[in-house]
Amino acid sequence: MTQASSTKSCMSHTIEYMHKKARPRKDLSLMALYETLYSFYGPQHWWPGDTPFEIAVGAILTQNTNWGNVEKAIGNLKKHKMLNAKVIHQMPIDQLASLIRPSGYYNIKAKRLRAFIDYFVGSYGGSMARMKKGRTEKLRQELLAVNGIGQETADSILLYSLGKPAFVIDAYTKRVLSRHGFIEMNATYEECRQLFYGELDEEVLLLMSITHCLSWWERNTANR
Repeated sequence: MTQASSTKSCMSHTIEYMHKKARPRKDLSLMALYETLYSFYGPQHWWPGDTPFEIAVGAILTQNTNWGNVEKAIGNLKKHKMLNAKVIHQMPIDQLASLIRPSGYYNIKAKRLRAFIDYFVGSYGGSMARMKKGRTEKLRQELLAVNGIGQETADSILLYSLGKPAFVIDAYTKRVLSRHGFIEMNATYEECRQLFYGELDEEVLLLMSITHCLSWWERNTANR
């Protein structure tokens, strides 16, 4: 057995063991669910990005694609020294589309990214620090008013880029919550969101950690 296949086999057995041991009971509270998963998975890494602005850009570009493609698109912006709000604000839209081409749907995403940049520069002078001073719910409503930014993207920017108390409901989170009886599978995004705010403290690092524990567990054990 090669080292690679041995490592893969070891990982498979490890995930199987963790799945059995970390499987939450259906009668657990949300906090108990999180604590059960955290005891096995430990601290999770947050959204990748060198700056709050880069994280916001990544949150928009990751729509309908995988993170590897987003990294290539952001890499292009960095390579040409254009990962800057005011630079993108003045950039021709076709040039922006060309730079973010690896992210897929690049013409659509160029328009969405430009819409966010127009809002960001127009309302906050291109300063994430200034934007961060705003009230969470006001910022959320502003983001949702930007063309192409939905609830998951808005909450990702709030939580990971601005450090605001928001909870990101992705497909993995929704499936694990449904599987353990917290919600119906057809629950709306807002119903899922209010479930967390009704039971958990709005502590940013806790919300980040819960998001990643739920997503990691669902991605790696859902079909076992």
